[in-house]
Amino acid sequence: MIRSLVRGAGSALPPRIVTNDELAARLDTSNEWIVERTGIHQRHIAGEGETTATLATDAARAALADAGLEPGDIDLIVLATATPDNTFPATATKVQAALGCGPCAAFDVAAVCSGFLYAMSVADGMLVSGQARRALVIGAETFSRILDWEDRTTAVLFGDGAGAIVLEAQDVGDLGRNEGPGILTSQLHADGKHHDLLYVDGGPSTTQTVGHLRMKGREVFRHAVVNLAQVLGDVVAKAGVRVDEIDLVVPHQANIRILEATARKLGLPPEKLVVTVDRHANTSAASVPLAFAAARADGRVKQGDLILFEAMGGGFTWGASLVRL
Repeated sequence: MIRSLVRGAGSALPPRIVTNDELAARLDTSNEWIVERTGIHQRHIAGEGETTATLATDAARAALADAGLEPGDIDLIVLATATPDNTFPATATKVQAALGCGPCAAFDVAAVCSGFLYAMSVADGMLVSGQARRALVIGAETFSRILDWEDRTTAVLFGDGAGAIVLEAQDVGDLGRNEGPGILTSQLHADGKHHDLLYVDGGPSTTQTVGHLRMKGREVFRHAVVNLAQVLGDVVAKAGVRVDEIDLVVPHQANIRILEATARKLGLPPEKLVVTVDRHANTSAASVPLAFAAARADGRVKQGDLILFEAMGGGFTWGASLVRL
């Protein structure tokens, strides 16, 4: 049996930190209002010369170092982003060139906040089918470039950053569906009927502009809790494991209230949740790998742990993956 195993993880954040108080100085909001409703205290914002590609490259280098590998060992790069450097070529090709990986496959995936899970599932499929041996899966965003900084309902929610993992195809022998290491199962969904609840009001084919992010927060919250609880339950059932067997949940970091409500629906204790939204805010496709890299760095992630990844984003798109390290 061939499975995709996690070999390493890394992250990158812009050095500039913007606090809630700094935003409150120019928006009709306050630190207390933001913290109470979102759990966010600060976010990292990209500066001059920092782009989605540069952050992705730094995160990829960190993941390669964690895996003990060189750029030449990689033969697939899948990069999830909603804020590419250019309309084309794919930002993944800029990362490939910066790393010096050679002429491997490299492309972008666009599924907004669920993008990393989509990218990981695509890479998993290519590895298991023998199209590649080792993959860099990256989530990277510079959402600060598409925010309306006069809109307090969205400007306070997002930040910039990148996270990456290295996946490697390995023969794990004759194991049961939930035994041994690797990606055990994934499930992805989308429902385009909800486009107008979370979107960017621009694009090359419609307005010929980049546009700004627009969101109806209350409706997004309601859909997020229901959809995430359902897909998490589906993935656990599909893998044949119990919820209490999960060692750690690495969720998309959108809002602390969504994280807590989803955990309650599944009966998960708070200590099993990785939370970075307080210091990273919502970094869209970067949030799941950033949170995983943080948990790996501080020792919460151990060999043999059963990890549940989940996310939901604009589209709507949502999904979950169950991985044993």
